[in-house]
Amino acid sequence: MLIKILGGVDVILGIFLIFLSSFRSSKSLLLVFGMVMIAKSFLGFLKDFASWIDVSAGLIFLLSTIISISQIISIIVGLLVLQKGIFSFL
Repeated sequence: MLIKILGGVDVILGIFLIFLSSFRSSKSLLLVFGMVMIAKSFLGFLKDFASWIDVSAGLIFLLSTIISISQIISIIVGLLVLQKGIFSFL
């Protein structure tokens, strides 16, 4: 059950990360999303590749509050997070 909930979070945040450059969201929302992704990555204790994807997505959310992130980077990491979320439902 927890895997499905965390997969749903991955799907939502992956879609948001794909469209990050087209959204004008508040910095506090991006900080919350970044902290959620980094906290979720520590559930895997950084042992597997999926945890490192969460860390990179969290860092992109956190860095996007300070600097402008390239659209292609956010799309690639967003697709990886979205794929990870979809596979958690299988």
